[in-house]
Amino acid sequence: MREKIKVEVKAPQYSVVSGVTFAQVDAWFGHTRRDLKMDIIYPEDASKKYPCVVWICGGAWLRMDRSAHLAYLSELARSGFVVASVEYRTSNEANFPDQLTDVKAGIRYLRALSERYHIDTERFGVMGESAGGYLAAMAALLGDKAYDVGAFTEYSSKVQAACPWYPPSDVTAFPYPSPVEAAASMESLLLGKNVALHKEEAIKICPVTYVTKDAPPFLIIHGDNDHTVPFEQGEILHDKLDAVGADVKLLVLEGADHADMPFFQQELWQRIISFFKAKLGEAAAV
Repeated sequence: MREKIKVEVKAPQYSVVSGVTFAQVDAWFGHTRRDLKMDIIYPEDASKKYPCVVWICGGAWLRMDRSAHLAYLSELARSGFVVASVEYRTSNEANFPDQLTDVKAGIRYLRALSERYHIDTERFGVMGESAGGYLAAMAALLGDKAYDVGAFTEYSSKVQAACPWYPPSDVTAFPYPSPVEAAASMESLLLGKNVALHKEEAIKICPVTYVTKDAPPFLIIHGDNDHTVPFEQGEILHDKLDAVGADVKLLVLEGADHADMPFFQQELWQRIISFFKAKLGEAAAV
């Protein structure tokens, strides 16, 4: 049996470029250098400029894998975005702010290479989970104000929309049983000091500290049964943004725990896609 069909071309081909080096940073106690890499999903379509969404993996600032969620990120890309998943140094390699400078370096790199990947430089979003949600919030709230170091500093690291998942937003509000236990926390490892004993320094690394009315639109997603990053952390960030009149929505996933299965359902990803389309817009003809 034969069948002949004529397929109407309505969408571009999307390609994945894995392991793109976007920066070099100090390694092994400053004696060596290593590459930071990203994975990029982009449309083979030079006739349009596409909004870009930068994804930041979680892992308590201790572990991360930029390729872990490419299956889901490809769905976001095929909805009309360039999507890039960026690597950053973990807390066993470096303390804050190096994680944030790495993310910002990735955003600047994408702007610098915008012609190659058909990116609209004026329409960037950022999204991440847990530690990555924290970095997404920090990148969105700080804009070009600080922590832009390294290459391509002539380009902006500012983003126009943010979607942090279950982000630690005020580490001084975590319910540590004692300062001794706080010393071993992931937040203390990030700061390089005990957050319970150095609260003035700890608050300076918190997203809530940098909330202003000029913040880009936020969609915060948090499960109300989170046993790792308390749900109140998402509420704190939402309430701070709402109090200054920023564009913010807290999407509460009923019964969901940290990195739970509801975060990987089509229903939620359609919400995410709708958010970025509403705030960043569609691909525009060149």
